[in-house]
Amino acid sequence: MQNTDTIVAIATPPGRGSIGIIKISGTLSEKIALTIFKKIPQPRQAELLPFYDNHHNILDRVIVLFFPAPNSFTGEHILEIHGHGGTVILDILLQNILTITSKIRIAHPGEFSRRAFLNNKMDLIQAESIADLINADSYLAAKSASNSLQGIFSKYINEIINELNQLRIIIETDINFPEENINLLSYDEIKNKLHNIIKKIKKTNKKANMGYILKDGLKIVISGEPNAGKSSLLNLLSECEKAIITNIPGTTRDILHEHIYLDGIPFHIIDTAGIRDTNNEIERIGINRAWHEIKNADHILYMIDASKISLNKTQIIWSNFSKHLISQHNQIITIIRNKIDLTEEKTQIIQKKNFSVINLSIKYTNGINLLKKHLKNSVHCYNSGSNSYESNFLARRRHLDLLNKALKYLYQAEKHLKHHTTTFELLAEEIQLAHKELEKITGQHNSSDNLLNEIFSTFCIGK
Repeated sequence: MQNTDTIVAIATPPGRGSIGIIKISGTLSEKIALTIFKKIPQPRQAELLPFYDNHHNILDRVIVLFFPAPNSFTGEHILEIHGHGGTVILDILLQNILTITSKIRIAHPGEFSRRAFLNNKMDLIQAESIADLINADSYLAAKSASNSLQGIFSKYINEIINELNQLRIIIETDINFPEENINLLSYDEIKNKLHNIIKKIKKTNKKANMGYILKDGLKIVISGEPNAGKSSLLNLLSECEKAIITNIPGTTRDILHEHIYLDGIPFHIIDTAGIRDTNNEIERIGINRAWHEIKNADHILYMIDASKISLNKTQIIWSNFSKHLISQHNQIITIIRNKIDLTEEKTQIIQKKNFSVINLSIKYTNGINLLKKHLKNSVHCYNSGSNSYESNFLARRRHLDLLNKALKYLYQAEKHLKHHTTTFELLAEEIQLAHKELEKITGQHNSSDNLLNEIFSTFCIGK
């Protein structure tokens, strides 16, 4: 991207509407205004002006806003044109702007936000939160994205970065001037400061995990035996006939996805093929895909037929199933005993040491509300045990990965300090590496073009 170019885009969605907005950013904004309006509008004051074409004919009467640099969203001159929202008329206005000079071009997706980031009008977290706010599917997600846009998440990260920086200064002063015997902090004081920084990152990480759930939803995989009612449960939770249901085992071959909301909390529900030994090649492919989803799930609903497997055999079911999940120790497993209408058992939830059991009947929807409450409660495991579903901010997978990388370096530094097996040089190196990972979250350090392209390419054109 060339920041010397002046960019233009239609900022409202395609289709007819009462108002359509064209947004322009760059040094040629004033020239464009003189060409199409015969004047430069007063800064930050709405004006009703005629829009002239190249032959001085009036194409539309529009409301115009002019934001001179640097006091604008992008930090550049911005011209906003609010005209009538017809598809044809907006395109005509856009084409007239593009013909003024070859140095004006259509903006790339997210380019306005990218310029705002590059011109230090916002950090990378805030830039990402714009797209998250636009794409929010629930009130809680929108509220959290708005908080990120206001800088709440950035404040947490910047406070930790500042504390790390102060600790680095103290340690590197001792390294570079050993003969001065400055001793700004004792060994134990350094250990305490490092420990407190780790605690802050862990606290922020837990909040970020909840923010990530609000954005993408807790991943719930429905697994288990064939004909146990997996597809029926998906249809019941999604309140639509998403999956084909038959009495023939192995009906579900491919992975079925559905998003639902319970009290504003998003859940990504995935129906998978029944797990069994089979010689059917297509079904075997489906089972392999099922295991892939199971191993990446946050919460597994393992379904069995209550008329065939009694409650006291669920421990064996869990033991056999959990052997495949040894590397996924943080997963939640719930065994669903469906078809209790055949056994005349009561609906209930039983808490075991490592898993839960829910008795229900999908056919008569008995126990479904109990399951929904259980799913909502499972969010608490990713929310520090808090009963609140709210998050201070929204977070993305890359934020979680970078926080975990920073923690890894600081744990190593803490380990060295604890066992007195390090020099201050090695300690400073571990802290510096953690520092860099945290700066990548806000875009202060190593914001490569590849990363920026990946982030901003998901934005709308005109944002």
